[in-house]
Amino acid sequence: MTQRLEVFQSLWAMEQRRPGVAERPMEENFRLAAEAGYHGLCVDPAVHEIEDCRKLIPLYREHGLKCMVNAFPATLAELRPLLDLAVEMEACLVNVIGQVMPLTVEEGVPVIRHWMQEAESAGLPLLFETHRDCTLNDLHYALQLIEAVPGMRLCADLSHYVIDREMRLPLRDIDRHHVRRILERSDCFQGRIANREQIQVQIEFPQHQAWVEQFKAWWREGIALWRARNGEDATLVFLCELGPPPYAMTDANQAELSDRWQEALTIRSWVEEIWAELADPATA
Repeated sequence: MTQRLEVFQSLWAMEQRRPGVAERPMEENFRLAAEAGYHGLCVDPAVHEIEDCRKLIPLYREHGLKCMVNAFPATLAELRPLLDLAVEMEACLVNVIGQVMPLTVEEGVPVIRHWMQEAESAGLPLLFETHRDCTLNDLHYALQLIEAVPGMRLCADLSHYVIDREMRLPLRDIDRHHVRRILERSDCFQGRIANREQIQVQIEFPQHQAWVEQFKAWWREGIALWRARNGEDATLVFLCELGPPPYAMTDANQAELSDRWQEALTIRSWVEEIWAELADPATA
């Protein structure tokens, strides 16, 4: 067997949120994702959304799409029902965006270990996302927490830490080092490009190209590290997650400034090219 790359789309990222325009039926979202060649779709449930997610199971099976769960537990106890949902949906992994936000590493360690134990008992791979307004809100806090919990694995959405730390280009050596430590612990990567003041920029605009190149370099670095530490039968999930407004910037009429669906396809093509180049020593 050889290592595999699977690119997922986010159901949240397929929301349009256009004033006066109805959202696409969920059946159409699944059809579009399958026809576009995505391997799977990611859902983002809190506990009160579990029943809505259960209703999607027939659509996953009908369209041959895999499932990933971005879980939003608001309390320590809420991860368990979200893990049960993930098992029911045959999710390939669960990524936690925890709404439990300890102020110190000492308080955070038992939270992480408790959730890791619950995922192990459920038989599911568990990652923790680098995400603002959640357990790993801050880059420096996350670095201390992964040092304290060696078995903790991450899902790297670096856009949050670029804006969290207001990183500048060219990167300072310390920022480069800190991101490297995150990438060394990351078993999933998310496709969104930020700059130091905006969480999601338009990838074709000329003023954003320096950050586009930086994120592509980080994805290459992270994927190379992942490939080096994983066996030949391992599968890497890359999630395209370009959020709807207000993640996506809009004009005075609330119209988006770019086409997120096409941007996600472009990011997917970049990542597939990176994967192919790393798989072929002659081009890496």
